[in-house]
Amino acid sequence: MEYTVIPISVNDKGHIKQVETFLHKEGILRDTHIDYTCGIYDEQDNLIATGSAFGNTLRCLAVSELYQGEGLMGQIMSHLMEYQALHGQTHIFLYTKPKMSALLQSMGFYTISMVEQKLVFMENRRCGFENFCKDLKSKMPNEKNVAAIVMNANPFTYGHLHLVEQAAKENDAVHLFVLSENYGPIPFNVRYQLVKEATANISNVYVHPSGPYMISTATFPSYFLKDKKNTIITQARLDVDIFCKISQILNIQKRYVGEEPFSTVTAMYNNVMAQMLPKFGIDFVIIPRKKYEEHQISASAVRLAIHNDKLNDIKSLVPPTTYEFFAGSQGIQICERLKRMTPNNIIHY
Repeated sequence: MEYTVIPISVNDKGHIKQVETFLHKEGILRDTHIDYTCGIYDEQDNLIATGSAFGNTLRCLAVSELYQGEGLMGQIMSHLMEYQALHGQTHIFLYTKPKMSALLQSMGFYTISMVEQKLVFMENRRCGFENFCKDLKSKMPNEKNVAAIVMNANPFTYGHLHLVEQAAKENDAVHLFVLSENYGPIPFNVRYQLVKEATANISNVYVHPSGPYMISTATFPSYFLKDKKNTIITQARLDVDIFCKISQILNIQKRYVGEEPFSTVTAMYNNVMAQMLPKFGIDFVIIPRKKYEEHQISASAVRLAIHNDKLNDIKSLVPPTTYEFFAGSQGIQICERLKRMTPNNIIHY
């Protein structure tokens, strides 16, 4: 019998509930981060296969045990890959259960990481992760004591600068990765520019885009969107596992973070790092937050001040290069965007 893949609207509550029930039977929790869902139905309108897309990832892939071996997963994958191509996505990542990985390998996907025999993370480029690491290594000095920092810098504050300066004092080289994800009111190119400008006089700090393999919506969507605790922890373990693989190639021995009293997600992520990094021989170093007038400096406080139209208040919280950007003509649109946001969306979860 021939089957057809059809889109499933998020507004179609009946079919979405059917997807949730179907995934539950297959041992999969329906992801809350979904842009598009499709499915295959039998003659009685029973769902027998499904898959979804979010950004440049595929997820929630499943075929009924009664219909496995009939090529339904191939149809779902072809449909989703066509959807991704239409939306300009060519480098595709996916989550799946370990038992599905062999089938997906036959469809052109390659394993990057597996977490606790529960979750496999794959991409559709044979040497994508390998080439990413090689490219980074070619730009890095051959130093003995090497540390890393991964930050959003949304925007870059005196707190971020304090963290970077501490790491630079204690190591021969510090590799500072700025999250490449264009999510939120301050785009990557602006955040990257402000980090580069504020750290330009620290000779042993090397600034890099994080790429798709570090805290991205591919590896760790819960960093950007609120999610359930168990999902956050699983995604954090995946992201940290990938970071450890990168660190082994690049000889990174320490990862520095600022203490986190504000963000629930970042605090949970730090706890996962504290557990996992030492197992890979990587020291986990927490630096106390820098304060201004007894208040801990945070990027959220800066965004909130801009939202409240109090730009002058950020002078004491950010380096001159950050303030000058937001006070100048280039920063006007971003400031207006922040002013239109609700306070709940200004503060990172």
